[in-house]
Parts: sequence; structure tokens; C-alpha cells
Amino acid sequence: MATLVTGAAGFIGFHLSTRLLERGTPVVGFDNVNPYYDPSLKRARIAQLEATAARTGISFQLIEADLEDQKSVETAFSEHKPQKVVNLAAQAGVRYSIENPAAYIQANLVGFGHILEGCRHHGIEHLVYASSSSVYGGNTRMPFSEQHSVDHPVSLYAASKKANELMAHTYSHLYGLPATGLRFFTVYGPWGRPDMALFLFTKAMLEGKPIQVFNNGQMVRDFTYVDDIVESLLRLLDKPAAADPTFDPQVPNPSTSWAPHRVFNIGNSNPTPLMDYIHAVEQALGVTAEKQLMPMQPGDVPATAADTSALEAWVQFKPNTPVKEGVARFVAWYRQFYGV
Repeated sequence: MATLVTGAAGFIGFHLSTRLLERGTPVVGFDNVNPYYDPSLKRARIAQLEATAARTGISFQLIEADLEDQKSVETAFSEHKPQKVVNLAAQAGVRYSIENPAAYIQANLVGFGHILEGCRHHGIEHLVYASSSSVYGGNTRMPFSEQHSVDHPVSLYAASKKANELMAHTYSHLYGLPATGLRFFTVYGPWGRPDMALFLFTKAMLEGKPIQVFNNGQMVRDFTYVDDIVESLLRLLDKPAAADPTFDPQVPNPSTSWAPHRVFNIGNSNPTPLMDYIHAVEQALGVTAEKQLMPMQPGDVPATAADTSALEAWVQFKPNTPVKEGVARFVAWYRQFYGV
């Protein structure tokens, strides 16, 4: 039985689709291969997925379309009949949401609505969808727990992800759809996004250019290696969300429900100062960065940290790849892929 993976040509979607194929699960990919960042990187990921499918003998099919195109989404469900759905397609990027809010409303709200309708009408066993650590917004209580309030977003991107959680919960309540939302914390690794810090730092340092360091370097992030994200994803996909028998509507727990809906943090639980992260890049490259200190960007938050105790209790896995090790793997991939 196939799994529908939206955003299959994206960073996390590519890694997840690879793992699914390698374990014998047919994949129906759905991606619009948009030019938010270099489409040639997305095409290279697709080529890798096709090669993995050929090597394993497991089917990989790609539907190239927008989530906003309801007919294409319906076709993905009706013709390919997936058993499970992983929705990773979205307009990404906190800073870009300041410049182009309409893209987030269309992809992250309208598009997700089409996915929910597809799941509702086609008896999907489990919907797993990407949320984001950005939903914690203005919270300063660390580490972030799924039981904390997420009612104060500081970017439209974050607001769209909070909206996804509310939309999915509604479908779980109304139609009994098992749905699991995943709050990813700063994902990095090989085949990563060119708009993310690690990619930008590596490229600039190899070209002898200065790197931009926001908030004058006073940033802390819970950097999470992509393999840990995918391992968590697979385990969660295999264990559909269930109603919480202890849920008390008088004292509601934001992370669970009387409906089959759950929300989990997926982070490394090891907040790392940005300057330490940069030092790991310098060590991997053997280059000292010229740092251009910059003010905080609109929509950013100074620190993130994940409490992953709920994830560990549910699927017996804790992301744990050290930043130094993960950065070195990325740099090795970057040098090989770009021949530098």
C-alpha cells in the first residue's frame, strides 16, 4: 500500500521518500518544484528517488502540481489510493512570509485544506503533517513543550502552521481522521535547503565571502539532523494518533485530545549557540569565517529548545545526532555535490 508524500522533492520529503522506498513502501510523490529556491536541486533529488526506486524495485511516482490545485490533489487520492499521507509540502521560510504572504495563504492553508478533504473522502489510515517550532512564537519559557500555549505567533508562516494544527484537529474530531502534527526544530543535513543558514554559511565561506550573522550572533537554535527527523517520522507514521483517554476538557491538554489527534516536538533537545554552530562549519571546512554581524530579522525568535519527552514516550526514540557530526556530513555532501 502506497504512502502519499507531498513535498517529495523537498529536503525532508526527499529523505523520507528514500527511507520509505528502501523499506519496501511504494511512494506517490506530490510536488510543484517551485522556484522558491534552485529547482535544479529539487530535480536532482527526484533523480535520486527514481534511482532508488529502480534499485529497490519499489514504485515511485511523481505528480507535479500545486496543492492549491484541488483537482490534482483529488487525482492523487482517487487514482493512486494511498493508505497513509505525509504532508510536508508548504511554502517555507519565516522571512519570506514577510515579503510574500499570499504564497503562505494559498499553499499552507488552501492547499492543506485540499489534503484534509482527500483524507476524509478516501479513508486514509493516518495523516502525518509538518507543523513547526515557529508556532511557539513569543514564548520564552524553555524548553518548549507541546503543553505550552502557542497563541502568539510572530510570523505569518508560524500562524499558518498553527492553523494547520487546528484544521487537522477539526477533521480528527468530525470525521475520526487519525492525524499527527510534527513541530520540527531547525532541520539541517545533506540535500538541505539553500535558504537555510548551514547552506548559506558553507557556500559563502568556500567562496571567501563574509557570512551574515543575525542578532549579532546572540541566537540559540535546537539544530536537528535530518536523519533523526526521518526516523521520528517513520515511527510516528507507523503508530496512528489515538484519542487520549485521560483528556480532561475542564483542563485541556493542548498536545492531545478526545479526538485521534496528537502534536509532537521533534528536536535535538540540545540548544546550540549560533556561534558554536558556525565554529562547527569552520572546523569541517578548515576555513575561518568573516562574520558580518546583523540585527535581528522581523519574524525571528532569539532561541528555540525542544522538550521531546512526549515523542520518546510515544515511539521510544530521541533525536541525538551531535551538531559537529551532522555539520561535517553536510559539508562532505556539499563538496561532493558541487565539486568544490
